[in-house]
Order: sequence, then structure tokens, then C-alpha cells
Amino acid sequence: MGLSRITLENFRNHAATTLGETAHFNLLVGENGAGKTNLLEALSLLGPGRGLRRANLGDLARRAVPGDPPLPFAIGASLTEAGTVSARIGTYTEDGQPGRRMVRVNSAPASAASLAEWLAMSWLTPAMDGLFTDSAGARRRFMDRMALAIAPDHARRVNALETALRERGKLLEAGGDPRWMDAIEAQAADHGAAVARTRADLVLRLADELSALPPEPFARPALTYLPGGPLDETALRAELARARPRDRAAGRALTGPQRDELQVKMASTSQPAAACSTGEQKAMLIAITLAHGILAAAGRPSVLLLDEVAAHLDPVRRTELFRRLREGKAQVWMTGTELAPFDAIRKEAAIWRVSGGGVERIVQS
Repeated sequence: MGLSRITLENFRNHAATTLGETAHFNLLVGENGAGKTNLLEALSLLGPGRGLRRANLGDLARRAVPGDPPLPFAIGASLTEAGTVSARIGTYTEDGQPGRRMVRVNSAPASAASLAEWLAMSWLTPAMDGLFTDSAGARRRFMDRMALAIAPDHARRVNALETALRERGKLLEAGGDPRWMDAIEAQAADHGAAVARTRADLVLRLADELSALPPEPFARPALTYLPGGPLDETALRAELARARPRDRAAGRALTGPQRDELQVKMASTSQPAAACSTGEQKAMLIAITLAHGILAAAGRPSVLLLDEVAAHLDPVRRTELFRRLREGKAQVWMTGTELAPFDAIRKEAAIWRVSGGGVERIVQS
């Protein structure tokens, strides 16, 4: 299950690119700056959210001439299950509205959040290598992206929670009517409790998958969800009401899922991931990504995007990575500057040479 017949128009440095006859393993090979990661980014936008780079829409579109307005871009793909096309999904912008993203599923308008109901999307990129030393907010976004694999409605809940908390903050600052405050806090508690429960469930299920994986050659991480407030809706609502004076002074809500944290330690030593070596951190990230891939592949097409991962692994870990990916249900897309690191899977992979925003299929003998 995965993507086939992928088309890009005016996306980044790709004027018009088509990839067909995809496989379980799909390799994008080319020099740095050729447009390999741009292709992965385009695929990531076939799921909800802002994609693997979290870029502004206006920065995604190609410009005919530098300095000109961005051209409308479009990304489309067929979803296949058991060799049969089950749906056609796409995302695009229109001329004159570069900041508005639109989505279609089977030619009908849809919401970006609804894409999670059709396709589970996961990725690992070099930019994520600093996840364990980054802010708690970065790890919350990491949890939320993974949570869509088990709760497609999660993105809507997160957005609704953020909106309610912003409105609450404005009311606190202005000294608004307590009855309005009660109503806003009821919304925040409703969405906040749902967000917290989904994150907690995600971490629990990831921990179960990780416990079933061998501890070597990828370091096994131990995950703990640290809630920023009560998980129960009634308790969260009461806590928000009680904390009004404190939150007014702070200028933000100090209780709730917006304060959640994902704690990661090396299971064998209990050492915090942030204090581990860069190699150990990378190994733990890969282990989490593989465990999430198992969850994501349950019940709908699943795609895993791996940007420049294989080249940075030693032969033992690379072999084990390919073995686990081969046994998984997710369609895999990987990038690299050369084919050598992929020798073990090249005969079973679809391969494209990427150059200057164009692609050429490599036909294997």
C-alpha cells in the first residue's frame, strides 16, 4: 500500500515532475541541491500539517523569474492498496492566493486534516537530529505528528485548543466577563483533555512497540509522557479557572497540554537522550520512527520518508534498517547522493536520478 503516479507542478525547483511505477522501496539519488528533499517535502504535504520543513506556503512555489510572484503549485498522487487505486489525493494553491492551501480527494474539496484519514505519513530528516536537545514545543509537535496515525482528528483538536487558549488569554488581559471565560475554558478543557489523552495513548503504544524490538543495533529508547495538566476534562477546566490570576500575571496558560513534555531516555542506562552521544541519539530516533511506522501502517496506506539516513549508518545498522523496512507495511522513500549505500535493496527498488529539479528513472538490468 502506498503512493503511485505522483505529479508535481511548480513546487520548489520542480516545474513539472512525474514519478510512476513506484515500489515498496523508492530511492531518490542525486547531488546536493538537486531537489531530492523537495520531492520528500511534496509527499509530506499529502498529509495534514505544514510538511517536513514547516515552510510557509509562499516559499514552496516556484517562481518563473527570481523576484516574480510565486506560481500556483500542485501536488497529486494515487493511493494504491493491493495494486488497486483506492483514491486520488492532492493539495494545491491558486493564482493570487499563494498563502491558501487547498485539498482535493477524488476531485472533491476536502480539508487538510482529512488527509490523515486516507494516508499515514511519517518522516525522519537531518533537521530532526537535534530533537532531544530542542525545546519541549518541538517534541510536542513530534508527538502530534505521530499521533495522527492513531487519531486522524488529532490535528483539529490541537488547533481548536490553541484557538481557545488564545481567546482565553485575550479575555484575561482585558478583564472580560467571567461567563465568557467559563465558556472559553470549557472549550479549552474539552479539546485539551482529548489532546492529552491521545498523546498519552500514543506514547504508551510506542513504548509497547519499542519493547518488542531488539535492543541492538539501534539503541532502545524509553519514552515517558509528562502531562502539563490534568488528563480529565472536568479537572482541567477547574484548574484553568483556579489559575486565572497566575495566568494573567504570566501572560499565558501555565497548565494544560500546551505544557506537555516527551521524556526520552536510553533504556539500558536511563541516561537522558539529550546527554547521549549524537550517534546514540540518531539510533534512538530511528528506533522511534520504526516503531511508529508499525503503528501507522495499521488500516490504511502508510508512507515513510527518510532523508539522507542510510549514508550516515555503519553497515551493520544499515543492513538492519533495510531488514526492518522490508518487513514493514509502509512504503519507503529514501534519498542519497549515491547508490552505493543502497546496494542491498537496489534490485527491489524503484530508483530515480534527480538533477536540477527533474527526474530520470534508472532502469536496472
